[in-house]
Amino acid sequence: MAWTTKQMLLAIMMVVTGSINTLSTKWADEMTAVNSEGEDVPFNHPYFQTEGMFIGEMLCMLTFYIMVCYARRQRQGQVEMTPSNDQNPRFPKKIFFVPAMCDTLATSTMYLGLTLTYASSFQMLRGAVIVFTGLLSVAFLGRKLRYYQWIGICVVIVGLVIVGISDFVGGSDTEGYTLNGIITGDLLIIAAQVITATQMVVEEKFVTKHNVPPLLAVGWEGVFGFIVMTILLVPFNWIPAGIFSSNPRGVLEDIPDAFIQLKNNPALIGPIIGNIISIAFFNFAGVSVTKELSATTRMVLDSVRTLVIWVVSLIVKWQKFQYLQPIGFAVLVIGMMLYNDVVILPFLRSRGCIRDDLPEDTEPVIASSSSGRSESLEKDGIDNSNATVEPL
Repeated sequence: MAWTTKQMLLAIMMVVTGSINTLSTKWADEMTAVNSEGEDVPFNHPYFQTEGMFIGEMLCMLTFYIMVCYARRQRQGQVEMTPSNDQNPRFPKKIFFVPAMCDTLATSTMYLGLTLTYASSFQMLRGAVIVFTGLLSVAFLGRKLRYYQWIGICVVIVGLVIVGISDFVGGSDTEGYTLNGIITGDLLIIAAQVITATQMVVEEKFVTKHNVPPLLAVGWEGVFGFIVMTILLVPFNWIPAGIFSSNPRGVLEDIPDAFIQLKNNPALIGPIIGNIISIAFFNFAGVSVTKELSATTRMVLDSVRTLVIWVVSLIVKWQKFQYLQPIGFAVLVIGMMLYNDVVILPFLRSRGCIRDDLPEDTEPVIASSSSGRSESLEKDGIDNSNATVEPL
């Protein structure tokens, strides 16, 4: 069935805003400004940028309530008004505290890794979340993975290895990057996926049973994350960070220095605002695409987003072409399709090549995602409305 204009616009919005999400963060990392010591240096403030991400997530809550008000206005004048349970959901807000803590640690670690490696590698290596989520769900949720999910995990690992090798081979080919820095950045991004996987398992165990609307869940995690990150930024101004610090004082984060650089180069405001707005629109578009189309379409669009980020990185010369990277990306996509039981296996079943119908009591542990939000399978077709970071 052909897509409607609305569905097409939602798909384009998801790809564009999702790409801007990563590209704007990397753009800010690549821009230079005079710091507090009078030196013209890159804007490397990952924890400051993490605050921007949480502001974007809080905007999702605003979007949710705007949609609720709009729905109520649409029903005004009708003879019979059908109540909606989703408009006034009741749930304990504290359930979002632990996921928000995981989100804070994972996102700040990934942003730190992004300052050291390529934007395309940053996006591709996030596919490691499938591996860790699958393993943790077996250990802590008592899930039993099907054979194709184990195959998918193995294929994803192969894809991650290929992407890592491509960075290792071409690590010294691009100006501004060092081989040690790229390897460190890649490892930080992969390590952050363990935390993200923990967040997804926690959300599935404690959050999803409350049936919280996706945008509202993202918004509350943004609120808790913003509060905690703001508190942490105070001691971060005095904690030495060694090789992981690029600010004059050598601490984890130097907020006064960040504002001085923003003042000396107002153009930095552009990518920071772009990151905030893109996160809000990306989460909205992701949820809408799942409802209007399908979770399968959402996963495919996530893959397109990764491809866009890689192509743009090549065009603006943030990195040089390395033939292993598209190969690794293709392997990652195949692994995700196998794990989530989309496209490949359904096609083979329709052709009669395999006969392994999914039992009624078996659910995929992780499906496609939003800006972070991977979603556990619900009866309404929305994949895990509460997670934070997408596989790709």
